[in-house]
Amino acid sequence: MVEKTKPSYSVAWTQKIAEIPQSAWDALAMPLKTPFLEWEWLYNLEVSGSAIARNGWLPNHLTLWREKTLIAAAPLYIKGHSYGEFVFDHQWANLAERLGIDYYPKMLGMSPFTPVEGYRFLIAPGEDEAEITAMMVHEIDAFCIKHRLSGCHFLFVDPQWKPLIENQGFTAWLHHSYIWENLGFNDFDDYLAVFNANQRRNIKRERKAMAKAGLQLQTLTGDRISNSLLELMYDFYGDTCDKFGWWGSKYLTKRFFELLHNYRHRLLLVAAYSEHDERQPLGMSFCIFKEDRLYGRYWGSFQEINNLHFNACYYAPIDWAIANNMQLFDPGAGGRHKKRRGFPAKPNHSLHRFYSDRLQHILCAYIGEVNELEQQEIDGINTELPFSQK
Repeated sequence: MVEKTKPSYSVAWTQKIAEIPQSAWDALAMPLKTPFLEWEWLYNLEVSGSAIARNGWLPNHLTLWREKTLIAAAPLYIKGHSYGEFVFDHQWANLAERLGIDYYPKMLGMSPFTPVEGYRFLIAPGEDEAEITAMMVHEIDAFCIKHRLSGCHFLFVDPQWKPLIENQGFTAWLHHSYIWENLGFNDFDDYLAVFNANQRRNIKRERKAMAKAGLQLQTLTGDRISNSLLELMYDFYGDTCDKFGWWGSKYLTKRFFELLHNYRHRLLLVAAYSEHDERQPLGMSFCIFKEDRLYGRYWGSFQEINNLHFNACYYAPIDWAIANNMQLFDPGAGGRHKKRRGFPAKPNHSLHRFYSDRLQHILCAYIGEVNELEQQEIDGINTELPFSQK
C-alpha cells in the first residue's frame, strides 16, 4: 500500500527487495563506502533463504518516492530474536521480560549477519538529508507503534549519519570493532615495523609456518573466482560454524555462496594450497572490498594447520590491502587474536528507541554509564597493543 506523506512524496513498504528496481536502489547505494547495502548483496541474502521470515529476519524495507523516482530507502527487518546482529541486547530483552513487556518483534536496521560499520538510510544526492531522515523516522515510528513493535534499532551506523538520527531522539550505545589502518605502508615489512621486536619475530615465525607446512597462499579476485571455489567456501564456512557453536551460527545458505559468483567483482578469496596438490584448497578465507575498504567475513579449514588462520584471515589480506591501496581493513567479529596483530579497538555505535516509556526511561538513565565503561575497555585494549614505543 502506498500512502501520501506530503504532496511531492509517497512512501512504500516492501518485504522483497526484488520489488525495487536494482538500478534505482543502487543509484543510492553505490556512492556509499559500504558494499553491504547494495541491492545485489541484500537480494542474495533474501532469495538464498538466508535473511527471511522463517529465520527470524522478515525484510520490511522502507522506500520514499518522488513520483516514479526513488529518492530514499532504508533496509529494515522485523526481528523475532537477536541472533545474527552482533550487538548483544539480551540484557534489554531480559529486562523487558521482567517488566512484562514483549521485546520481540522489534524493528532492525542493519545488513544481516554483518557486523560492519556503515548502516544508514540511502538518500539521493541533492536531497535535504535532515528533512528526508526525519520523514523516514516518522514513518518507522508510526509503523512500529501500529504493529506493536517494542523498539527500533540501527546497528553499526555510519558515523556521519549518527548525528541525524540522534537529532530524531535515538540514543547511542557505544561498542568497538578491531580495525587495521594503512599508515602509508609501502609493503608488509613497513607494516611489521610498527610492532615491537618481540611481536615482529612472532609474526615472521607465523608467516614462515606456511612454507614449513608445505602451503602456498593465493589471493583470488574477479574472474579467478570459480563457482566451485564459492561452493567450497560454503563448506569451509559451515565447518567453522559447526566447530564454534552459537558464536559462529550458520546463518547463510549454500545458495547464498553460489549467488556470490555474480558479486565476484567485490570478492577476495585467500586460498591455501598444498605445494603438492593445487587442485583444491585446504583452507580459505572470504573477504569483500569496495573502494579503499576491505572486510573479512568468513573462513575455514578441514585440517588443523598451525597459524593458517592468522595468515589467511589477517596477514595475506593485509599484504593484499597494502598492494591495492586499501586504507581500512575490518577483519570481522571477535578480537582475542586481532589486537596482537595490529588491529586497534575502534568505537562504533548502535542507535536505539523503545516505544515503552519504562524501557526508554531506563535506557536513557543508564546508557551514559554503559558507554563510559565501554570507552574504558577500548582505552585498555589499546594500551596493550604490541607496537613499538618509538
